[in-house]
Formats: sequence, structure tokens, C-alpha cells
Amino acid sequence: MINADVTRRVVTEFLAYVRSGRDPSRAVALMAPQVRAHQVQSEDPVTIMRSPADYAEHVQEMVDTWGDFHLQVEDLLVDGPRAYVRLAQTGRHIETGRVVRQINAVVYHVEDGRITEYWMQIDRAGLNAQLHGEPRLN
Repeated sequence: MINADVTRRVVTEFLAYVRSGRDPSRAVALMAPQVRAHQVQSEDPVTIMRSPADYAEHVQEMVDTWGDFHLQVEDLLVDGPRAYVRLAQTGRHIETGRVVRQINAVVYHVEDGRITEYWMQIDRAGLNAQLHGEPRLN
């Protein structure tokens, strides 16, 4: 049986240090050497492989785009090896100067104390509306 406490600790530490941009180098300790990353791009599911170094570079790209951003975990639900996270990322987009809030939903799978796989959905339409000044739908 997978210990939910281990899953919670790994995912919480990953979000607090790696995904937040505070210390992306911790990805080496919290991610498996190869992680399956399931994403949705233009409504098409895409799976890519990420290494801890690749993920750290990805986070640095976010910092380069958003500057120092704030990551807020709004929900964290753990069931054995899986953790569901709903998070909000708020920052000032460097190119436009606009303060925007991006909402993500992610499910992380943890094995042997490391993230081995994740599924991510991002509210890209909401993000684009904020970046381009389009009215929000209520």
C-alpha cells in the first residue's frame, strides 16, 4: 500500500520549491529520472518526457516570462500514490506588464518518493483573455 503521507510530502515540497521557482534544482530529489507529462494543447492530449533538469529549465522559462510569480495551492487531495492539486499562479507578465492569474489543475503520481507522472490542464483561454484585455465570461 502506498503511503499517502509520502505522496503529500513529495508533492507539497515540489510545489513549494520547484514549481514555484524558489529552488528548481530540487527537482533532482523530487522527480524520477524520466517523468511522463500529460498535457492538453489545443484540446489535444500530448505526452512528453521530462527529466528533472528539463523541468528546472521549464520553470526558469516561467520565471523569465512572469518574473517573480506567486504560486498558491488552492486544493490538495491525496489518495495513495496520487495527488490532485488546483493551483493559481499570479505574476506580472514581463512582455505586457499585465498582472495575470493562471489556474492549473494537476494530478501527480508518486512512486518510491519521487514524481513519476503527471497530468496537467491549464486555463489557457482565461490566460489569453487577461493578456489581451478581452472581457471575462462570468
